[in-house]
Amino acid sequence: MPIPFALYLDRGSFVHRRHPVVKALALLLFFVTVFVVDHPLFILPVSASIGGLVLLSGAWPTVYRLRFVFLLIFVFTVITWSIFYGRGSRLTLLPFLPVTEEGILFGLGMALKLSTFLATSALFLATTRVEEFAFALTSLGVPYRLSFTMTLAFRLVPLFLDAVLTVIQAQRCRGLDIHQGPLWQRLRHYVLVIVPVFMGALRRADQMAIALEVRGFNSARPRTFYQRSPWQASDTLALVVVCGVTMSYLGLWWAGYGRIDMVQ
Repeated sequence: MPIPFALYLDRGSFVHRRHPVVKALALLLFFVTVFVVDHPLFILPVSASIGGLVLLSGAWPTVYRLRFVFLLIFVFTVITWSIFYGRGSRLTLLPFLPVTEEGILFGLGMALKLSTFLATSALFLATTRVEEFAFALTSLGVPYRLSFTMTLAFRLVPLFLDAVLTVIQAQRCRGLDIHQGPLWQRLRHYVLVIVPVFMGALRRADQMAIALEVRGFNSARPRTFYQRSPWQASDTLALVVVCGVTMSYLGLWWAGYGRIDMVQ
C-alpha cells in the first residue's frame, strides 16, 4: 500500500515521461527565471506556465494538498512586505500603517515568486520518483553519497509522518485523544506521541545504517542504477524551451526590466 504522505503520483503524462536530468535542470532553470525578476506582471507568465504543467501532468492533487501552505505564504508575504518595504509614497487610505504602493507591488511579486517556487517543487516531486532524482543528480556529476543524502529526506519524511499517524491511532485505541482538553493538556498528550516516534526514528536509522553497510554503501566502485531512462528528442525540445525562457528573463533582468524600482 503506498504511503499516504508520498507526493509522487504515478501518471503517464508528458512531464512524467521526461528524462530525470531534464526535469532536474528544468527545476533549477525555473527557479533562476523567477528569481531574477520582482514585478508580479513578469512573474505571472511563469506561474501560469507552471500551473498549466500541473494540470497537464495530473499533479493537481499534490498541489491541492499544500493549499494551506500556499495561502499562508501568499497572505503573510504580501502583508509583511507591504508594511516593511519602506519605500515610495504612503497610501492615504491607511494613514496609520506605513503601507506604500511600491510595497504592495513588491509584496505581491514576492508572494507570487514564493508560491511559484513551491508549485514548481510540488510539480517536480509529483512527477519524479526518488530513484530518478538520485539518478539525475549522479548524472549531473553530484557525488553519490551527497545525492543519496539529498534524496534520503524525501524517503524518510513520509515514513516519519506515517509513524506519527500510526502512534496517534494506537493511542486513540487505548482511550487517549490528543485533540481533546485544554491547550496545556493537549501539549502534554503530544509528548506521548513524540517519544515513541523519536525512539522509532533512532531504531530505523540504526537499521538503515546496517543495511547500507551490508549493501556496500562505502564501496568506491562506480554506481549503477536499475532504472534507465532513454534520452528522446522531446527531452531535447523541452530543455531547449526552458533554457530559452530562462535566457529571455536573464536578458530582461540585464536590461533592467522586471525590477520594482525600474517600474514607473
